[in-house]
Amino acid sequence: MGKQRTIILDKERINWKLQRMAYQVWENYSNEKSVTLIGIEGSGTIVAKSLARRLKEISPLQVETIIVKLNKRKPVSDEISISEDLTGKAVVLIDDVANSGKTLLYALAPILRYEPKKVMIAVLVDRRHKSFPITPDIVGHSVSTTLQEHIDVETEGEHITAAYLQ
Repeated sequence: MGKQRTIILDKERINWKLQRMAYQVWENYSNEKSVTLIGIEGSGTIVAKSLARRLKEISPLQVETIIVKLNKRKPVSDEISISEDLTGKAVVLIDDVANSGKTLLYALAPILRYEPKKVMIAVLVDRRHKSFPITPDIVGHSVSTTLQEHIDVETEGEHITAAYLQ
């Protein structure tokens, strides 16, 4: 018998959460001319692109989206590279879920080497029980879990369609 999955966000609620997150990014970066959204490869990139589209609709911000690639299972095994110079830029690091906090922590390290002007972290779903000291600034949905539970998202193309607790 497999693990039981409980839906915590459906497609409609995900859209509401992403729209609210875009407004929160705009609110936090309203004094900036531009913002760089850094999506963690995979579903984090989908969230980043969705926020970029929404920000372009609601704000005058110039929005750049880039991808950070890393091995989520073993982030120390590969060099994490970012192809853009982030020196002095306003940045938002984005992932779909903050499960343990490990992926976000390892993705943040190379960003900080560039000495950006400002860095915030945004996630669609934040799992409260983390193993690493990462607290996202912008959260679509927060879930209290046990240490054994996990949050998983489903995607179709460039869209996140559901989030599950398992």
